[in-house]
Amino acid sequence: MSLRLGDTAPDFEQDSSEGTIRFYDWLGDSWGVLFSHPADFTPVCTTELGLTAKLKDEFAKRGVKAIALSVDPVDSHKDWIKDINETQGCTVNFPIIADHDSKVAKLYDMIHPNADSTLTVRSLFIIDPNKKVRLIITYPASTGRNFNEVLRVIDSLQLTDDHKVATPGNWERGGDVVIVPSLQDEDEIKQRFPKGYKAVKSYLRMTPDPSSNWSGD
Repeated sequence: MSLRLGDTAPDFEQDSSEGTIRFYDWLGDSWGVLFSHPADFTPVCTTELGLTAKLKDEFAKRGVKAIALSVDPVDSHKDWIKDINETQGCTVNFPIIADHDSKVAKLYDMIHPNADSTLTVRSLFIIDPNKKVRLIITYPASTGRNFNEVLRVIDSLQLTDDHKVATPGNWERGGDVVIVPSLQDEDEIKQRFPKGYKAVKSYLRMTPDPSSNWSGD
């Protein structure tokens, strides 16, 4: 059975490039990004892992840990990491799960038989500190992921968890947000959004980003 938004992310224990990992213990109270790769020593995956390594500080600002997965074994991962560091000008600073028996791939429904019967597709999951699945994105093997979009979604999820807002299309941190339709009490609105709001329609009320704890650019 496939995972859906709001489901509890399955726990697992599996080998990785940084030793045996029990997922819940490794994640702790952090947000997590778990993403899979069809195989080691593949060109698109190499660029993706390099990008992830370079974004460590951006993930850290948001309290996020990244962890990758491939069905290849640990020794292969370690050799591949050398290539990633060399070609992408980075230092891989997160674990790569060695899912040699496809245990994790099956738990997270990462193998799509109509695409490939044995290799994982480019699945990506954002998991919150309560171990709930908050985002699922699946890319074809030929298309590399946009990690700026992953960061954008994390910003949106964290903002909307803390405030009664939703984020409009193409929203980025600092942009105006939408007051959720369920919030109708004007006194509460004034308290929550002291900068006021613009009612474009009765159901579309725009207000400045209410977050006050963002320290990044």
